[in-house]
Amino acid sequence: MFDVYKIRKDFPVLTQNINGKPNIYLDSAASAQKPDCVIDKMCRVYKTTFANVHRGAYALADEITAEYEDARQTVQKFINASSAKEIVFTRNATESINLVAATWALNNLHESDEILLSEAEHHANLIPWQIVTQKTGCTLKIFKIGDDGSYLPEEFTKNLNERTKLVATTGMSNVLGTIFPVKDITTAAHQVGAKVLIDACQLAVHQPIDVQAIDCDFLAFSGHKTYGPTGIGVLYGKFEILQNMPPYQTGGDMVEKVTYQKTTYAEPPARFEAGTPAIVEAIGLGKALKYMLNLGWKDIIAHERELTHYMLQQTAEIKGFKHIGTAQNKGGVFAFQVGKIHPQDLAYVLGKEGVAVRIGHHCAEPLVNRMGYTSLARASLGLYSTKEDIDAFVAAVKKASTFF
Repeated sequence: MFDVYKIRKDFPVLTQNINGKPNIYLDSAASAQKPDCVIDKMCRVYKTTFANVHRGAYALADEITAEYEDARQTVQKFINASSAKEIVFTRNATESINLVAATWALNNLHESDEILLSEAEHHANLIPWQIVTQKTGCTLKIFKIGDDGSYLPEEFTKNLNERTKLVATTGMSNVLGTIFPVKDITTAAHQVGAKVLIDACQLAVHQPIDVQAIDCDFLAFSGHKTYGPTGIGVLYGKFEILQNMPPYQTGGDMVEKVTYQKTTYAEPPARFEAGTPAIVEAIGLGKALKYMLNLGWKDIIAHERELTHYMLQQTAEIKGFKHIGTAQNKGGVFAFQVGKIHPQDLAYVLGKEGVAVRIGHHCAEPLVNRMGYTSLARASLGLYSTKEDIDAFVAAVKKASTFF
Protein backbone atom coordinates (compact mmCIF):
# COMPACT_ATOMS: atom_id res chain seq x y z
CA MET A 1 0.00 0.00 0.00
CA PHE A 2 1.28 3.47 -0.92
CA ASP A 3 1.36 5.40 2.36
CA VAL A 4 2.75 8.84 1.51
CA TYR A 5 3.06 9.84 5.17
CA LYS A 6 5.20 6.78 5.87
CA ILE A 7 7.21 7.44 2.71
CA ARG A 8 7.90 11.02 3.81
CA LYS A 9 9.76 9.65 6.84
CA ASP A 10 12.34 8.26 4.39
CA PHE A 11 13.27 11.82 3.37
CA PRO A 12 15.03 13.58 6.25
CA VAL A 13 15.05 17.04 4.66
CA LEU A 14 11.24 17.11 4.71
CA THR A 15 11.15 16.94 8.52
CA GLN A 16 12.89 20.27 9.05
CA ASN A 17 11.25 23.66 9.27
CA ILE A 18 11.90 26.58 6.92
CA ASN A 19 11.44 30.02 8.45
CA GLY A 20 9.70 28.34 11.34
CA LYS A 21 7.20 26.62 9.07
CA PRO A 22 6.97 23.08 7.62
CA ASN A 23 9.16 22.44 4.59
CA ILE A 24 6.77 22.46 1.61
CA TYR A 25 9.08 21.29 -1.16
CA LEU A 26 7.48 21.85 -4.56
CA ASP A 27 10.60 21.96 -6.73
CA SER A 28 11.15 18.26 -7.41
CA ALA A 29 11.23 18.89 -11.18
CA ALA A 30 14.52 20.71 -10.64
CA SER A 31 16.01 18.24 -8.16
CA ALA A 32 14.18 15.68 -6.08
CA GLN A 33 15.01 15.05 -2.43
CA LYS A 34 16.90 11.90 -1.45
CA PRO A 35 15.65 9.05 0.76
CA ASP A 36 17.67 7.73 3.67
CA CYS A 37 18.44 4.50 1.82
CA VAL A 38 20.34 6.44 -0.88
CA ILE A 39 22.18 8.63 1.61
CA ASP A 40 23.06 5.66 3.82
CA LYS A 41 24.19 3.54 0.89
CA MET A 42 26.56 6.22 -0.38
CA CYS A 43 27.94 6.85 3.11
CA ARG A 44 28.47 3.12 3.67
CA VAL A 45 30.41 2.78 0.42
CA TYR A 46 32.71 5.65 1.36
CA LYS A 47 33.20 4.26 4.86
CA THR A 48 33.66 0.56 4.14
CA THR A 49 34.18 -0.44 0.50
CA PHE A 50 35.54 2.51 -1.46
CA ALA A 51 38.16 1.85 -4.13
CA ASN A 52 38.46 2.41 -7.87
CA VAL A 53 36.51 0.21 -10.25
CA HIS A 54 37.60 -2.22 -12.98
CA ARG A 55 41.30 -2.00 -12.10
CA GLY A 56 42.29 -3.35 -8.70
CA ALA A 57 43.07 -7.00 -7.96
CA TYR A 58 42.00 -6.89 -4.33
CA ALA A 59 38.83 -7.35 -2.28
CA LEU A 60 37.63 -3.72 -2.06
CA ALA A 61 38.12 -3.17 -5.78
CA ASP A 62 36.24 -6.37 -6.61
CA GLU A 63 33.36 -5.46 -4.30
CA ILE A 64 32.88 -1.91 -5.49
CA THR A 65 33.19 -2.93 -9.14
CA ALA A 66 30.40 -5.43 -8.56
CA GLU A 67 28.24 -2.72 -6.94
CA TYR A 68 28.96 -0.26 -9.75
CA GLU A 69 27.97 -2.79 -12.41
CA ASP A 70 24.94 -3.83 -10.35
CA ALA A 71 23.81 -0.19 -10.57
CA ARG A 72 24.13 -0.40 -14.34
CA GLN A 73 21.95 -3.51 -14.34
CA THR A 74 19.40 -1.69 -12.19
CA VAL A 75 19.23 1.09 -14.77
CA GLN A 76 18.81 -1.55 -17.47
CA LYS A 77 15.86 -2.98 -15.57
CA PHE A 78 14.41 0.47 -14.82
CA ILE A 79 14.09 1.34 -18.53
CA ASN A 80 13.92 -2.28 -19.81
CA ALA A 81 16.98 -2.08 -22.04
CA SER A 82 17.93 -5.34 -23.72
CA SER A 83 21.46 -5.29 -22.30
CA ALA A 84 23.48 -3.53 -19.60
CA LYS A 85 25.97 -2.77 -22.39
CA GLU A 86 23.45 -0.19 -23.64
CA ILE A 87 23.71 1.84 -20.40
CA VAL A 88 26.37 4.56 -20.29
CA PHE A 89 26.97 6.51 -17.09
CA THR A 90 27.50 10.25 -17.57
CA ARG A 91 27.50 13.30 -15.29
CA ASN A 92 23.88 14.17 -16.12
CA ALA A 93 21.37 14.09 -18.96
CA THR A 94 22.93 17.22 -20.45
CA GLU A 95 26.21 15.38 -20.92
CA SER A 96 24.32 12.38 -22.30
CA ILE A 97 22.76 14.51 -25.04
CA ASN A 98 26.03 16.30 -25.74
CA LEU A 99 27.72 12.91 -26.08
CA VAL A 100 25.30 11.91 -28.83
CA ALA A 101 25.67 15.29 -30.52
CA ALA A 102 29.48 15.18 -30.47
CA THR A 103 29.83 11.56 -31.60
CA TRP A 104 26.87 10.23 -33.55
CA ALA A 105 25.55 13.52 -34.97
CA LEU A 106 28.84 15.10 -36.04
CA ASN A 107 29.83 11.89 -37.79
CA ASN A 108 26.51 11.12 -39.48
CA LEU A 109 24.77 14.40 -40.37
CA HIS A 110 25.44 16.43 -43.49
CA GLU A 111 24.39 19.69 -45.11
CA SER A 112 21.23 18.30 -46.69
CA ASP A 113 19.99 16.69 -43.44
CA GLU A 114 17.51 17.97 -40.87
CA ILE A 115 17.13 17.67 -37.09
CA LEU A 116 13.58 17.97 -35.78
CA LEU A 117 12.73 19.21 -32.27
CA SER A 118 9.58 20.38 -30.51
CA GLU A 119 8.95 23.88 -29.18
CA ALA A 120 8.97 22.40 -25.68
CA GLU A 121 12.64 21.48 -25.41
CA HIS A 122 14.94 22.18 -22.48
CA HIS A 123 18.10 24.06 -23.45
CA ALA A 124 20.04 20.80 -23.04
CA ASN A 125 18.04 19.32 -25.92
CA LEU A 126 18.31 22.42 -28.10
CA ILE A 127 21.72 24.05 -27.86
CA PRO A 128 23.77 20.90 -28.68
CA TRP A 129 21.79 20.55 -31.92
CA GLN A 130 22.31 24.22 -32.75
CA ILE A 131 26.05 23.59 -32.50
CA VAL A 132 25.72 20.50 -34.69
CA THR A 133 24.01 22.58 -37.39
CA GLN A 134 26.81 25.15 -37.22
CA LYS A 135 29.47 22.46 -37.67
CA THR A 136 27.75 20.30 -40.28
CA GLY A 137 25.54 22.73 -42.18
CA CYS A 138 22.44 20.64 -41.53
CA THR A 139 19.12 22.33 -40.71
CA LEU A 140 17.34 22.59 -37.37
CA LYS A 141 13.53 22.49 -37.58
CA ILE A 142 11.10 23.13 -34.73
CA PHE A 143 7.55 21.78 -34.72
CA LYS A 144 4.84 23.73 -32.92
CA ILE A 145 2.87 22.80 -29.82
CA GLY A 146 -0.63 24.05 -28.94
CA ASP A 147 -1.41 27.22 -27.04
CA ASP A 148 -2.35 24.99 -24.12
CA GLY A 149 1.02 23.25 -24.35
CA SER A 150 -0.37 20.12 -25.97
CA TYR A 151 1.44 17.96 -28.51
CA LEU A 152 0.10 18.51 -32.02
CA PRO A 153 0.61 15.38 -34.14
CA GLU A 154 -0.20 17.24 -37.36
CA GLU A 155 2.60 19.74 -36.69
CA PHE A 156 5.08 16.94 -36.08
CA THR A 157 4.02 15.04 -39.20
CA LYS A 158 4.10 18.21 -41.32
CA ASN A 159 7.77 18.76 -40.46
CA LEU A 160 8.90 15.13 -40.72
CA ASN A 161 10.32 14.09 -44.10
CA GLU A 162 12.99 12.01 -45.80
CA ARG A 163 15.63 14.65 -44.96
CA THR A 164 14.96 14.23 -41.23
CA LYS A 165 17.84 12.24 -39.79
CA LEU A 166 17.25 12.87 -36.08
CA VAL A 167 14.16 13.59 -33.99
CA ALA A 168 15.10 14.77 -30.50
CA THR A 169 12.15 15.38 -28.21
CA THR A 170 11.25 15.63 -24.58
CA GLY A 171 9.19 12.87 -23.05
CA MET A 172 7.58 15.33 -20.64
CA SER A 173 7.94 19.09 -20.60
CA ASN A 174 9.75 20.44 -17.56
CA VAL A 175 7.71 23.67 -17.82
CA LEU A 176 4.25 22.61 -18.98
CA GLY A 177 3.99 19.03 -17.74
CA THR A 178 2.88 17.91 -21.21
CA ILE A 179 3.56 14.22 -21.82
CA PHE A 180 4.60 13.48 -25.39
CA PRO A 181 3.61 10.23 -27.17
CA VAL A 182 7.20 9.09 -27.60
CA LYS A 183 6.32 5.67 -29.03
CA ASP A 184 4.18 7.20 -31.79
CA ILE A 185 6.87 9.80 -32.50
CA THR A 186 9.53 7.11 -32.74
CA THR A 187 7.47 4.90 -35.04
CA ALA A 188 6.81 7.80 -37.43
CA ALA A 189 10.46 8.92 -37.36
CA HIS A 190 11.73 5.43 -38.14
CA GLN A 191 9.41 5.24 -41.14
CA VAL A 192 11.43 8.03 -42.79
CA GLY A 193 14.76 6.58 -41.62
CA ALA A 194 15.41 9.02 -38.76
CA LYS A 195 16.99 8.18 -35.43
CA VAL A 196 15.20 9.24 -32.22
CA LEU A 197 16.55 10.65 -28.96
CA ILE A 198 14.24 11.06 -25.95
CA ASP A 199 15.02 13.54 -23.18
CA ALA A 200 13.40 11.56 -20.37
CA CYS A 201 14.52 13.67 -17.41
CA GLN A 202 10.96 14.38 -16.30
CA LEU A 203 9.33 11.32 -17.84
CA ALA A 204 11.54 8.94 -15.85
CA VAL A 205 10.15 10.34 -12.60
CA HIS A 206 6.47 10.19 -13.46
CA GLN A 207 5.90 6.97 -15.41
CA PRO A 208 7.67 3.73 -16.35
CA ILE A 209 9.88 3.67 -19.45
CA ASP A 210 10.32 0.70 -21.75
CA VAL A 211 12.93 1.57 -24.36
CA GLN A 212 12.34 -1.67 -26.22
CA ALA A 213 8.63 -0.92 -26.58
CA ILE A 214 9.30 2.71 -27.52
CA ASP A 215 12.10 1.54 -29.86
CA CYS A 216 13.98 4.84 -29.45
CA ASP A 217 17.62 4.91 -30.45
CA PHE A 218 18.82 7.06 -27.55
CA LEU A 219 17.33 8.11 -24.22
CA ALA A 220 18.75 10.31 -21.46
CA PHE A 221 17.85 11.01 -17.84
CA SER A 222 19.51 12.33 -14.68
CA GLY A 223 19.99 10.88 -11.22
CA HIS A 224 19.19 14.03 -9.27
CA LYS A 225 15.59 14.06 -10.54
CA THR A 226 14.99 10.36 -9.86
CA TYR A 227 15.66 10.69 -6.10
CA GLY A 228 19.36 9.93 -6.58
CA PRO A 229 22.50 12.05 -6.22
CA THR A 230 23.76 14.84 -8.42
CA GLY A 231 26.71 14.24 -10.73
CA ILE A 232 25.32 11.10 -12.34
CA GLY A 233 23.26 10.66 -15.49
CA VAL A 234 22.37 7.94 -17.95
CA LEU A 235 22.59 7.59 -21.70
CA TYR A 236 20.78 4.64 -23.20
CA GLY A 237 21.71 3.77 -26.76
CA LYS A 238 20.99 0.78 -28.93
CA PHE A 239 24.14 -1.30 -28.79
CA GLU A 240 24.66 -1.52 -32.55
CA ILE A 241 24.59 2.29 -32.73
CA LEU A 242 26.90 2.80 -29.75
CA GLN A 243 29.28 0.27 -31.23
CA ASN A 244 29.75 2.45 -34.32
CA MET A 245 30.19 5.73 -32.42
CA PRO A 246 33.66 7.15 -31.68
CA PRO A 247 34.67 8.03 -28.11
CA TYR A 248 33.37 11.25 -26.56
CA GLN A 249 36.39 11.69 -24.28
CA THR A 250 39.65 9.77 -24.09
CA GLY A 251 41.86 8.49 -21.29
CA GLY A 252 41.82 5.58 -18.90
CA ASP A 253 39.35 2.69 -18.93
CA MET A 254 37.93 3.38 -22.41
CA VAL A 255 40.73 1.68 -24.29
CA GLU A 256 41.36 -1.81 -25.59
CA LYS A 257 45.05 -1.43 -26.51
CA VAL A 258 47.38 1.57 -26.50
CA THR A 259 50.76 2.01 -28.19
CA TYR A 260 52.68 5.19 -28.97
CA GLN A 261 51.44 4.91 -32.54
CA LYS A 262 47.85 3.80 -32.18
CA THR A 263 44.97 3.20 -29.76
CA THR A 264 42.00 0.90 -30.14
CA TYR A 265 38.88 1.46 -28.07
CA ALA A 266 36.89 -0.72 -25.73
CA GLU A 267 33.38 -1.89 -26.52
CA PRO A 268 30.47 0.18 -25.19
CA PRO A 269 29.71 1.23 -22.53
CA ALA A 270 33.36 1.47 -21.38
CA ARG A 271 34.25 3.38 -24.56
CA PHE A 272 32.20 6.33 -23.31
CA GLU A 273 33.29 6.28 -19.66
CA ALA A 274 36.80 7.72 -19.80
CA GLY A 275 38.68 8.18 -16.54
CA THR A 276 37.50 7.45 -13.03
CA PRO A 277 33.70 7.54 -13.15
CA ALA A 278 31.26 8.86 -10.55
CA ILE A 279 31.40 5.54 -8.74
CA VAL A 280 29.52 6.25 -5.54
CA GLU A 281 27.01 8.44 -7.36
CA ALA A 282 26.21 5.60 -9.77
CA ILE A 283 25.70 3.23 -6.84
CA GLY A 284 23.47 5.85 -5.20
CA LEU A 285 21.45 6.15 -8.40
CA GLY A 286 20.98 2.39 -8.48
CA LYS A 287 19.66 2.48 -4.93
CA ALA A 288 17.27 5.34 -5.79
CA LEU A 289 15.85 3.49 -8.79
CA LYS A 290 15.37 0.36 -6.68
CA TYR A 291 13.51 2.51 -4.16
CA MET A 292 11.12 3.70 -6.87
CA LEU A 293 10.65 0.21 -8.27
CA ASN A 294 9.93 -1.19 -4.81
CA LEU A 295 7.22 1.42 -4.25
CA GLY A 296 5.62 0.36 -7.54
CA TRP A 297 4.75 2.43 -10.58
CA LYS A 298 1.04 1.76 -10.32
CA ASP A 299 0.84 3.38 -6.88
CA ILE A 300 3.22 6.24 -7.75
CA ILE A 301 1.14 7.13 -10.82
CA ALA A 302 -2.17 6.90 -8.93
CA HIS A 303 -0.82 9.14 -6.17
CA GLU A 304 0.40 11.75 -8.63
CA ARG A 305 -2.83 11.76 -10.62
CA GLU A 306 -4.81 12.36 -7.44
CA LEU A 307 -2.54 15.24 -6.43
CA THR A 308 -2.55 16.75 -9.93
CA HIS A 309 -6.35 16.80 -9.92
CA TYR A 310 -6.33 18.28 -6.42
CA MET A 311 -3.87 21.01 -7.44
CA LEU A 312 -6.00 22.02 -10.44
CA GLN A 313 -9.13 21.96 -8.30
CA GLN A 314 -7.73 24.03 -5.43
CA THR A 315 -5.94 26.64 -7.53
CA ALA A 316 -9.13 27.27 -9.51
CA GLU A 317 -10.37 29.09 -6.41
CA ILE A 318 -7.47 31.60 -6.39
CA LYS A 319 -8.30 34.92 -8.00
CA GLY A 320 -6.00 35.67 -10.94
CA PHE A 321 -4.29 32.26 -10.85
CA LYS A 322 -3.46 31.00 -14.34
CA HIS A 323 -1.90 27.66 -15.26
CA ILE A 324 0.50 27.84 -18.19
CA GLY A 325 0.19 24.45 -19.88
CA THR A 326 -3.14 22.69 -19.54
CA ALA A 327 -2.78 19.71 -21.87
CA GLN A 328 -4.85 16.68 -20.99
CA ASN A 329 -3.16 13.96 -18.92
CA LYS A 330 -0.27 16.25 -18.02
CA GLY A 331 2.15 15.29 -15.27
CA GLY A 332 2.67 16.96 -11.92
CA VAL A 333 4.50 20.07 -13.16
CA PHE A 334 2.66 23.39 -12.94
CA ALA A 335 3.94 26.63 -14.44
CA PHE A 336 1.74 29.50 -13.35
CA GLN A 337 1.15 33.23 -13.17
CA VAL A 338 -0.89 35.06 -10.52
CA GLY A 339 -2.41 38.30 -11.76
CA LYS A 340 0.33 40.83 -12.46
CA ILE A 341 2.59 39.67 -9.62
CA HIS A 342 6.17 39.19 -10.80
CA PRO A 343 7.28 35.58 -10.22
CA GLN A 344 10.27 36.80 -8.20
CA ASP A 345 8.01 38.67 -5.78
CA LEU A 346 5.61 35.76 -5.59
CA ALA A 347 8.36 33.25 -4.86
CA TYR A 348 9.79 35.53 -2.16
CA VAL A 349 6.53 35.50 -0.23
CA LEU A 350 6.08 31.75 -0.75
CA GLY A 351 9.61 31.16 0.48
CA LYS A 352 8.86 33.06 3.68
CA GLU A 353 5.94 30.66 4.16
CA GLY A 354 8.25 27.65 3.74
CA VAL A 355 6.99 26.88 0.23
CA ALA A 356 9.71 26.16 -2.34
CA VAL A 357 8.94 26.84 -6.01
CA ARG A 358 11.15 27.69 -8.94
CA ILE A 359 11.06 30.86 -11.02
CA GLY A 360 12.56 32.05 -14.30
CA HIS A 361 12.61 30.48 -17.74
CA HIS A 362 13.43 27.01 -16.36
CA CYS A 363 16.24 26.43 -18.89
CA ALA A 364 13.58 26.57 -21.61
CA GLU A 365 13.59 30.25 -22.51
CA PRO A 366 12.24 29.86 -26.06
CA LEU A 367 9.31 27.81 -24.72
CA VAL A 368 8.46 30.32 -21.98
CA ASN A 369 8.63 33.12 -24.56
CA ARG A 370 6.42 31.10 -26.94
CA MET A 371 3.81 30.82 -24.18
CA GLY A 372 3.86 34.62 -23.89
CA TYR A 373 6.09 35.19 -20.86
CA THR A 374 9.68 36.01 -19.95
CA SER A 375 9.51 34.40 -16.51
CA LEU A 376 7.16 31.98 -14.78
CA ALA A 377 6.79 30.41 -11.37
CA ARG A 378 6.65 26.62 -11.27
CA ALA A 379 5.48 24.14 -8.66
CA SER A 380 6.23 20.44 -9.13
CA LEU A 381 5.34 17.26 -7.30
CA GLY A 382 7.38 14.35 -6.02
CA LEU A 383 6.28 10.95 -4.79
CA TYR A 384 6.47 12.38 -1.26
CA SER A 385 4.12 15.32 -1.99
CA THR A 386 0.80 15.52 -0.13
CA LYS A 387 -2.53 17.33 -0.28
CA GLU A 388 -1.33 19.28 2.76
CA ASP A 389 1.58 20.56 0.66
CA ILE A 390 -0.88 21.82 -1.92
CA ASP A 391 -3.07 23.39 0.76
CA ALA A 392 -0.03 25.23 2.13
CA PHE A 393 0.89 26.34 -1.39
CA VAL A 394 -2.61 27.67 -2.03
CA ALA A 395 -2.65 29.52 1.30
CA ALA A 396 0.75 31.08 0.58
CA VAL A 397 -0.32 32.21 -2.90
CA LYS A 398 -3.47 33.78 -1.46
CA LYS A 399 -1.36 35.57 1.15
CA ALA A 400 1.00 36.85 -1.55
CA SER A 401 -1.97 38.14 -3.52
CA THR A 402 -2.89 40.47 -0.63
CA PHE A 403 0.47 42.24 -0.86
CA PHE A 404 0.39 43.18 -4.55
